[in-house]
Amino acid sequence: MPLESRHDGGLAALIRTISAEYGLTADKGFSVADPDLDRLSQVYRQHGAGYWVVEDGEGRLLGGAGLGPMPKDNAVCELQKMYLDSTARGKGLGRALALYVLQQARILGYRHCYLETTAILPEALALYRKLGFLPCERRGNTGHHDCEITLMLPLG
Repeated sequence: MPLESRHDGGLAALIRTISAEYGLTADKGFSVADPDLDRLSQVYRQHGAGYWVVEDGEGRLLGGAGLGPMPKDNAVCELQKMYLDSTARGKGLGRALALYVLQQARILGYRHCYLETTAILPEALALYRKLGFLPCERRGNTGHHDCEITLMLPLG
């Protein structure tokens, strides 16, 4: 489901918890340092962007993933802030969520999807590789300077 303002607090808390779980600290430029973390529903309302969340049967937030435009290149989006609660991992939800976001990127007219990640997240890295993301050069300045791995996926 699309991210709504009612999800903002829970999503920010989830991102902070998962970041702490993996040692992804704000001083290293990971997503947890994003100054807009507590108002992501507003951030992802911009043209060419979107964020989708997954809830369990009782409405508990399990995770989410988004996409945003890359500056100076209308053909490329960036997969952003993909996080899943530890209870939701290993069940295919991450793959389903990523595939949904990639389909939304195609609908929005993007031809490539870029992402930055780190070897600290081996499960995410394995998923991205299974989806067909390949190493590429860093694109622009996303502020995530300790995300040492940059990947790209053609969406055609």
